[in-house]
Amino acid sequence: MQMATQGSGDCSPRHELDRLSQSSVIDAGPATQGELAGLAAIAEREIPGVNASTELVQVLRADPESIFSFRRAGKLVGGIAFLYFNSTGHDALLRDTIDLKNPDRAYLAGPHENVAAIYVWALAGYGRAVMGLGSVAAHLRSPRFAEADYYARPSSKDGRELLIALGFRPIPRFQPDLWCYQRLWHRQQGFPAFEHSIWSGIDARH
Repeated sequence: MQMATQGSGDCSPRHELDRLSQSSVIDAGPATQGELAGLAAIAEREIPGVNASTELVQVLRADPESIFSFRRAGKLVGGIAFLYFNSTGHDALLRDTIDLKNPDRAYLAGPHENVAAIYVWALAGYGRAVMGLGSVAAHLRSPRFAEADYYARPSSKDGRELLIALGFRPIPRFQPDLWCYQRLWHRQQGFPAFEHSIWSGIDARH
């Protein structure tokens, strides 16, 4: 997970991602085509060495729900980008057999297909932009995403601290640097943590 947020101390440790409140300060929602250039500029300024390939940009643009913008008083202050995997892509992620810079389209859920795994590709923003995560989490509780756990690979201390704050935990059984947030209702239903997915057949570090 490529991640950079300035002054984002509003997210204190041990928040529950699926219970985050929506912010009245930061408006967050699916990015528009007109915002993509601005989001790319923020990422390039805030994340050292960020390198979104042309192919990945095309993948993100192909699914209008894969990039979210954070806005404050109408001004773009950041955003977050995801890759949405189908069950085949989910298994490939866990087995570390997928190129996250240029993922095979066969691994990605189509725009109208239910998602098996949500991978946090990048997060960047200014000030209180991270408060927009509450609205993003609300969107990702909708039926298309509700059965998908989140995955990420923190590439910085800040990224790791944010994952811890949101309830992610490492799953070294699969990969030493892969972290997972198991959906709250999966835990309540007693699903074996991280086991149900791999046998079903989240700044990404480049």
